[in-house]
Amino acid sequence: MTDAKILKLAESIRAGERRALARAITLVESGRADHRTAATALLSAVGSERQAIRIGLSGTPGVGKSTFIESFGLMLTDQGLKVAVLAVDPSSARSGGSILGDKTRMDRLSRDPNAFIRPSPSQSQLGGVARRTREAIALCEAAGYDIVLVETVGVGQSETVVAQISDLFLLLLAPAGGDELQGVKRGIMEMADIILVNKADGDLKAQAIRTCADYAGALRLLRKRAQDPDGYPKALTVSALEADGLDAGWAAMQELAEWRKTSGIWDRTRADQARYWFGEEVHLQLLERLYRDPAIRAEIAKVEDAVSRGEITATAAAAKVTAKI
Repeated sequence: MTDAKILKLAESIRAGERRALARAITLVESGRADHRTAATALLSAVGSERQAIRIGLSGTPGVGKSTFIESFGLMLTDQGLKVAVLAVDPSSARSGGSILGDKTRMDRLSRDPNAFIRPSPSQSQLGGVARRTREAIALCEAAGYDIVLVETVGVGQSETVVAQISDLFLLLLAPAGGDELQGVKRGIMEMADIILVNKADGDLKAQAIRTCADYAGALRLLRKRAQDPDGYPKALTVSALEADGLDAGWAAMQELAEWRKTSGIWDRTRADQARYWFGEEVHLQLLERLYRDPAIRAEIAKVEDAVSRGEITATAAAAKVTAKI
């Protein structure tokens, strides 16, 4: 891609053109060397002056993440806000493919002119997000979106990487999904800023209220975090199906975001996140460079066979390969 085309694409993104944004995200997600060069230039061209509220959302499969995002997103667009949704879908460990079905489950939101939904495969990336989700967020901000929602794969308590790309981290839980002991487990529960107990409607409403009270009690047992004002993290009940409790949840998010901005924690957290992703990118690029070297690849193949035959341990084999760098 020429410099002129990159600048034109950047201008289209900053003008809020959704088709240009979709093309740009496809570019940054590509692993081709020439595309990576173009993506780097594009991210520099769009700039970083615009900032959105980045909200990470996780929860177990079936908890209603897509239903919640659609109801919540429609509430926000009704208030005149522009909402981008980056939904990360699990990929097959065998084929590498992904169904990318989240957009089909948000039919009404996908038709909203103030909303943008982009499903992406997680591929081999751990932590519930795709490798280039952070860059996709930057593009959505440049396109003028006020809120960027990142929906993780939804596989359990290890999905803490999303906290490194978001300003607020929401954890969606279902009624009767476990006891309050879950609330004091280290991992994803410890990272959550707001816990939302979904499906607080119909026959499950009473159970949802009890579950919310259990988690609220468990959260009080956790060590108070410096980035939280009094009363946070907190647990609330919502019904994505009936759009009940969404306004209270949004009010809590706004209150927490405003407190972090005025206290300086917002900027410090973003700076820490930038340092974290710099280290991750150095690590990944070193690995890619390592595997591009024909001599190193040949050595790896030779040592792999020795490891599989039990002639050398994996640790010793890795040391042997890296010693040649």
